[in-house]
Amino acid sequence: MLTRRMLIAAAAAAATGAAPLRAQARYPDKPIRLIVPFGPGGLADITSRVVGDRLSQVLGQRIVIVNQPGAGGVAAAQTALTGPADGYTLVLFTNGTAISVPLVKELGYDPLTQFAPVSSLGFFDFLILTSGDHPHKTLGDLLAAAKARPGALNIGTINVGSSQNLSANLFRSMANVSMEIVPFRTTPDAITALLRKDVDLVIDGYVAAKALMQEGKLRALATSGPRRFAGLPDVPTVAESGVPGFDVTSWNAVFAPAGTPAEVVRVLNEAIVSSLGDAGVRQRLLDLGIEPGGGTPAAIGERLKTDIARWGEVIRRAGIQQQ
Repeated sequence: MLTRRMLIAAAAAAATGAAPLRAQARYPDKPIRLIVPFGPGGLADITSRVVGDRLSQVLGQRIVIVNQPGAGGVAAAQTALTGPADGYTLVLFTNGTAISVPLVKELGYDPLTQFAPVSSLGFFDFLILTSGDHPHKTLGDLLAAAKARPGALNIGTINVGSSQNLSANLFRSMANVSMEIVPFRTTPDAITALLRKDVDLVIDGYVAAKALMQEGKLRALATSGPRRFAGLPDVPTVAESGVPGFDVTSWNAVFAPAGTPAEVVRVLNEAIVSSLGDAGVRQRLLDLGIEPGGGTPAAIGERLKTDIARWGEVIRRAGIQQQ
């Protein structure tokens, strides 16, 4: 009789002890919010939705995309920090986040200390664009002309301090050419100026130029990353075209509030990497000009840290005042 009671007690204790483990294993057991610091329809938003759709299938819970645009990603970051660090509120960081740290005087949050990296989603280059009928057919030709006639050529980008604008500053510096950088309010404004021959080059993303490139109205002279973009295999990199070492690679990544349990971060990381391995997801991202790329939390955390330092130096050399 005593033996039976002991067995019953042991079984009860085992069941009680197992309950917390089962509770942890159920993560996630409700929808997850991903706060995106941009409005609907942009590249970051579409990327989040493409990956989020597949991620919801992998995790068995809905991924709710919440658009919260605002300068420096401040609103999105602060929203992500208001709740508990339990893995149910995440935020999308980008290379723009890294730029904001040295550019914005009072950012209001620290992405390095207040957030924990989860995984990158993808990486994408900018294109060095010119009009389809521009006399210089390669970036090498254009650089030669710029050096022969300092100040005669110019580059259009969106607003000062944007990724595109800072990329133009870095390009001009590393190519050792004198070219005026002309800021525009929006990408369509910059593209229109390029078509009208008001500027010689524009630095911007693949999606913005894709249709006009297919029509022959725009030409990509080079891509900004260290390797050729899979969607444009015939277009050389800037480094291949006469500016050795040039590398501007933009990225999107998921971060969680600091203090999120390591096991939750692990579950999210593995689910994101799995989602990015899906053939349909990969093709949809490639169509947007994005190279799908998940990775370890440490890898994207280090990328954020490195990019903050790198863009801080570009901002300093360009003499761009903090906003």
